[in-house]
Amino acid sequence: MSAAPYGELNLGGAVGDDPAAVRANRERAAAGLGLDPARVVWMNQVHGREVAVVDGPWGDDVDIPAVDAVVTARRGLPLAVLTADCTPVLLADPTAGVVAAVHAGRPGLVAGVVPAAVEAMIALGAQPSRIVAHTGPAVCGRCYEVPEEMRAEVSRSVPASWSETSWGTPAVDVTAGVHAQLDGLGVGDRHSSSFCTLESGDHYSYRRDRTTGRLAGYVWLD
Repeated sequence: MSAAPYGELNLGGAVGDDPAAVRANRERAAAGLGLDPARVVWMNQVHGREVAVVDGPWGDDVDIPAVDAVVTARRGLPLAVLTADCTPVLLADPTAGVVAAVHAGRPGLVAGVVPAAVEAMIALGAQPSRIVAHTGPAVCGRCYEVPEEMRAEVSRSVPASWSETSWGTPAVDVTAGVHAQLDGLGVGDRHSSSFCTLESGDHYSYRRDRTTGRLAGYVWLD
């Protein structure tokens, strides 16, 4: 329902798009997944490492907290993460019935939002060896150009994030860093999208377009 520059199915509610269009888009996306849009748990994402453990959707009179991960042990409760270059991380332990949605940008990677989410899952009965992890479309390490000082800073915290663009300049690979963190936590069942948001015209990219919409990744257990 969104018009340019948000282009069709924008799911981000804080990017300047018409709120009515965003609501309609979220309803369409939820319906396509067989979900009740009123039960989807969204986040107020701030590039930090705070985690919220939830057992139901936010009420209409509740300010959505500033977090970058949501975790639940409530089956049938869908969690959502918005991105437009950052790495969306969806985690599930089907045996324990615990899932998490994580927003992992460069600052969140360094801050440790993914380990924080896994720690919250473990507190609810999850085991890293049983967790299935999916990272969605994100800007790839061949395109995420950064100053040399920034690459050095990030790679000191997460060495696997060190990268170089396809044109030979310093870069950061957030998705590679996320997978390295998950591997270090004992999460072996990991999957990664092949899409780079900046290169793909079918995906929103803040680095490419600046004013743009947001993708969403959803995770839940029936």
